[in-house]
Amino acid sequence: MPMTVAAQDFEKGLNAYNVGDYQAALREWRPLAEQSDTEAQYNLGTIYSDGLGVPQNYAEALKWYQFAADQGVAMAQHNLGVMYADGLGVPQDYIEAENWIRLAAEQGNATAQNSMGVIYKKGQGVPRDDTEAVKWWKLSADQGYAFAQGYLGDSYRKGEGVSQNYTEAYRWYSLAAKQGLSFAQINLGIRYYKGEGITQNMQMAHMWFAIASTNGLEQAGEYRDILSALTTNAETTEAEEMARECMSSDYTKCEF
Repeated sequence: MPMTVAAQDFEKGLNAYNVGDYQAALREWRPLAEQSDTEAQYNLGTIYSDGLGVPQNYAEALKWYQFAADQGVAMAQHNLGVMYADGLGVPQDYIEAENWIRLAAEQGNATAQNSMGVIYKKGQGVPRDDTEAVKWWKLSADQGYAFAQGYLGDSYRKGEGVSQNYTEAYRWYSLAAKQGLSFAQINLGIRYYKGEGITQNMQMAHMWFAIASTNGLEQAGEYRDILSALTTNAETTEAEEMARECMSSDYTKCEF
C-alpha cells in the first residue's frame, strides 16, 4: 500500500534526522506536529530539548512533549516528567514529575520504570521507599534496561529494599556490565576481587576494572593499577588481553 503524504513527510524528516540534518527534519515534522501527529510532536520536543539544529529551548521542548504526552505517548510523558523534576522550562515540581513519569511507567515503559525506582529511592514527590524502588527497577531490569539492572545490583549488595544477597548482586551487575554500564563494570570487578556472589578471581577483577577504566571511570583505573602491582607481568598482560577481547566482542565473550 502506498505511503500517505504525511507518512512520506515523516519519513523524509526521519532520514534527515538520521544524517544530522536537524533543520530539514524540523521543516518536515513541524507541520505534522501542528496537525497532532504524536511522533512528530515528540520528535520536536527532543530537537528543542537537546538543541539539535536550533538553539536549546526548554520551554518549546516542554510544549511539544506536553502535546504528545496528553495523547498518551509514554516517552513524552517520561521526558515531560524529567523536565518538571529538573526544573527545565518550568518551575521544579517533583509531584508533577512523579505524576507524568508514573503514567509512562504504568504503560510498561522501561525508562520510566527505572525513573520511578529513582524517585522512590530519593523520595522525590513521594515518601522514600526502598522496597517500592526495587519493585520498579525489577520491572525495568526484566526488560533489559541497564541502569535498572545496575541499581538492582546495588540494592542486593547493600540489602536495601530486599534481603542482602551477593549472588543476586553479582547477577544483576553482570547483566548491566555486559551492556557497557561502567558503574556496573567496576562493581562486577569488586565482586570478583572480594569473592562476593562469585568465586574470587583476580584476573576477572582486573579485566572488569580495565574495561570500566577504558569506559571513562577513573577509579576503576586506580583499582586496575593496584591489581597490576600485586600480580606478575604475564598475569597483567593476560587480563588486559581479556579486557580487549571482551570489549571487541561487544561483551559477548567475557567469560574466561
